[in-house]
Amino acid sequence: MPNPPSASRILLVECEDRPGLVHGITGVLFRHGANVTGNQEFVDRPTSRFFMRTEFEGIDDEPGLLAELRAVLPSEAVVQLSRLAPKRIVVLATREHHCLADILIRHEYAELNAQLLAVISNHRHLEPLVRRFDLPFHHLPHQDIDRSAHESQLTHLIESYAPDFVVLAKYMRILSAEFVALFPRRLINIHHSFLPAFIGARPYHQAFERGVKVIGATAHFVTEQLDQGPIIVQQVIPVDHTHTAEDLQQSGRDVEQFVLARALRVVFEDRVFLCGNRTVILD
Repeated sequence: MPNPPSASRILLVECEDRPGLVHGITGVLFRHGANVTGNQEFVDRPTSRFFMRTEFEGIDDEPGLLAELRAVLPSEAVVQLSRLAPKRIVVLATREHHCLADILIRHEYAELNAQLLAVISNHRHLEPLVRRFDLPFHHLPHQDIDRSAHESQLTHLIESYAPDFVVLAKYMRILSAEFVALFPRRLINIHHSFLPAFIGARPYHQAFERGVKVIGATAHFVTEQLDQGPIIVQQVIPVDHTHTAEDLQQSGRDVEQFVLARALRVVFEDRVFLCGNRTVILD
């Protein structure tokens, strides 16, 4: 069940910092009769970059607004104006159900500001779950096919839905740089926060053997460098010697659900800017 349409508009501005930017931007909005309902701004001092997100209602002349904004901003400013409408998303999954199930429930109750178009998986394990929500499920097996051919099929299927974002809900396949380059700033991944400490199979059992005291999760944008993309949300929870490896795994699933859901919310509400390999989140 996608979110209902919203009359709110979102203005995003990124540029070199200088005095008077907030005054200039809000002055343009005032002259155009906008009713500002939310505003956040931030200056990243090491790079001298200014970021601003403004939510407002009540403007009809969008071309005129944008033209006047660009006139008061530095020439290199990035200015985006959009409606706070649900983002179109495709989810990739493998066998683990917990993150996909959380997305399906939140989508059903319109909590994500997203329209879930389809789920694609290289296994059939999660098909019954997806079918319960009357959503398309595509099985795209990777066995007996090389990676480039599989990714070509995957690309074609994703692009047939024209999504705004692709969410990797525990999609256990390493994506090539060529595939990632097709969806810049549009691939969102979730993984446990043991990386790089416990790489490979059975990370929670490795963590148990080392007696870890916190576990967590990281949601990030995907880049060609494996698990090194700009971080959107992280969270850790304490554990102790009474936790078995299975307890750690269950706690890990819980925190992964929370972290991915929060990351999707801030991204789908246009709250995330990229600043080099870091994120600025105006929440």
